[in-house]
Amino acid sequence: MRILDLYIGKILVSHVLVTVMVLLGLFTFVDFVGELGDLDKGGYGILQVFQYVVLGIPKSLYEVFPIAALIGSILGLSVLARDSELVVMRAAGISIQRIVLSVSKVGLILALVSMILGEVVSPYTETKAEQIRLNSIQSSIRQKDDRGVWMRDENNYVNIGEVLPNLTLLNIKIFEFDERNFLRFLSTAEEGEYQFDNKRWLLKGLRRTMIDDDSSAADEVNAAYWATEVEPQILSLFRIEPEQLSLWQLDQYITHLESNKQDTGKYDLVFWSKIVAPFATIAMLILAVPFVFKEARSGNLGRSLFFGIMIGLAFFIMNKAFGFFVSIFSIPPLLGAALPTILVCVLAVTMMRRIV
Repeated sequence: MRILDLYIGKILVSHVLVTVMVLLGLFTFVDFVGELGDLDKGGYGILQVFQYVVLGIPKSLYEVFPIAALIGSILGLSVLARDSELVVMRAAGISIQRIVLSVSKVGLILALVSMILGEVVSPYTETKAEQIRLNSIQSSIRQKDDRGVWMRDENNYVNIGEVLPNLTLLNIKIFEFDERNFLRFLSTAEEGEYQFDNKRWLLKGLRRTMIDDDSSAADEVNAAYWATEVEPQILSLFRIEPEQLSLWQLDQYITHLESNKQDTGKYDLVFWSKIVAPFATIAMLILAVPFVFKEARSGNLGRSLFFGIMIGLAFFIMNKAFGFFVSIFSIPPLLGAALPTILVCVLAVTMMRRIV
């Protein structure tokens, strides 16, 4: 039976890879065209656009992996059905359940690849891509790893430790220089909150230190307004996006947001989606088996491919849509992440019962 597993695995993996390349090419082209709208903003040239799109490929691959698994497995099994190899397997006494087991083993391998993409490759490349894009468009603002956001505001240099999802700023340092470029004041604040009524930043826990040639003196102020032209729309670009984090980092960041009384719904959804994603890949491969067997009996394998593509697209859309549903209708993030996969599993079991 090991030979059977290897043979089916070779067929499925080859067709899944072809499907991945086709879908990835389509998604990459769409991303490239979308980025052309920001071309020549600041230092965002064609080279930076190309770097951004290439670094975004692992994220796109991670998102389309379940769809590619379904379409590729339907193609692979359809080739076996077209050449009557599935009929020969059944005639040799191999049950449908045994074929499903072989397909499931391939699904486990692909699920492992998906986990590596989502946990190791994609968070790293996505962070690098965003840094290239933001540093090119906002030439006066820099973000460097764990050092926060650096920007120049007239004669001042500002460091912001973190930008929370609601645009609250944490660990702010303002270095004020005079016309001779000598440091005269250093202001630190625990947090900053934008007041939309009067369109100013309110700094809380402010400590202002005056520095001269001989000594320095510090004043502690409970709260004060920050005179700056920096708008929240600019700083919103530097919020941490959940797709840039691994499962472990997401868990730590969600705890951090909860301690700062922030809404964690978006991050919880991505956390559970990363856990469910490998199971979705396996479920998609298993779903392909009843599709192909059912249509092989009627001699209409093209229809199985069409319905497989439709289910894959529906799964992709549902995964995206549930992000909005979780926020709007207060759906538990675990349910929102798992429901599309649960529906695929129910469909696979229902169809499997009809062919066994």
